[in-house]
Amino acid sequence: MKSILIVDDNLVSLRQISALLSKDYDVSLAKSGELALQICAQEQPDLILLDVEMPGMDGFETIGRLKESDRLKNIPVIFLTGNHDAETEVKCLESGAVDFITKPANAEILRHRIELHLQFSIYQLHLEHTVKELEDNIGISFAELLDCKDYNAAIHMLRTGEYAELLVKELVNANAFGNELTEEDADLLKRAAPFHDIGKLGISDIILLKRNPLTDMEIQEVRKHTTIGSRVLKIIYDRTPSQQYMKIAMILAESHHENFDGTGYPVGLKGDDIPLYCRILSVVNVYDALITDRVYRKGMSHEDACKKILAGRGTHFDPRIVDVFEKITDKIASLTVTANLLIKDHGWSVFNETNTGS
Repeated sequence: MKSILIVDDNLVSLRQISALLSKDYDVSLAKSGELALQICAQEQPDLILLDVEMPGMDGFETIGRLKESDRLKNIPVIFLTGNHDAETEVKCLESGAVDFITKPANAEILRHRIELHLQFSIYQLHLEHTVKELEDNIGISFAELLDCKDYNAAIHMLRTGEYAELLVKELVNANAFGNELTEEDADLLKRAAPFHDIGKLGISDIILLKRNPLTDMEIQEVRKHTTIGSRVLKIIYDRTPSQQYMKIAMILAESHHENFDGTGYPVGLKGDDIPLYCRILSVVNVYDALITDRVYRKGMSHEDACKKILAGRGTHFDPRIVDVFEKITDKIASLTVTANLLIKDHGWSVFNETNTGS
């Protein structure tokens, strides 16, 4: 049963609307905007009927607060108003409400509008899920394409996304970067991370498949994967500017090898000049590279890899990120097992072993 929150300072109105809807919906009541926000923080309703004229926090301020929350901003809100003037109607719609109904509400119109917007909300969620699934599959498909020439790089691209999501969530919980980082960033970074090494598609197989150590010239050639990847992803982003994760993927591709002390490549960015997403990815990118077997060396143990990460605090990595990483090393180890099982379930096989590092 769908849940509806009715917000109105008039108790008579609350009871009347509740009586109309309680047979078909799970109804909650709030007599103020403040109380409505408290209820939403505990349990998210499927739709909100919101009175405009209320003492203290009125309907417009209430919906404004809802829209500030990533978790609550997509709840459809229908305004209830006794004002019939065009100015109020326009303000209702401009504030982000999906509809408005004049009071006293006609029972049939009220039910029809509620059902209409609930169905539309369901369709919208399904559409968003479908689009997200398609976008995620694009990233996996790029990894699969790279898998044909470099298995290690392909699974590395996918695993770093899992690690990055976990690390962002822990950084948010620790408030390591304040408002610079939110829970929403965890999903964006996870979706963007599989693209970070896509530029290796533009590197010669003679170098990528070489079993002996690379020459200085070959190392410089491999390093070009950062700018190659960035250029490719910029073309995609320019064609789909609404896809924020693709913009992040473009930034990751170019700057995931920049070091906190300025010794990285391709530009030599330093400290906070390195995009935050890249500073986060850098930690998990190196961790995964260290624990992975290469043709020229065996992968390190989880413990030794973590020691390497901690040793790079302030030089290779942002100290604030390393401090949080240090606290979640057990979670990282568990996630490594889970990620490998997911890759195995995907059905990939080792086409070849290559000499590409991280």
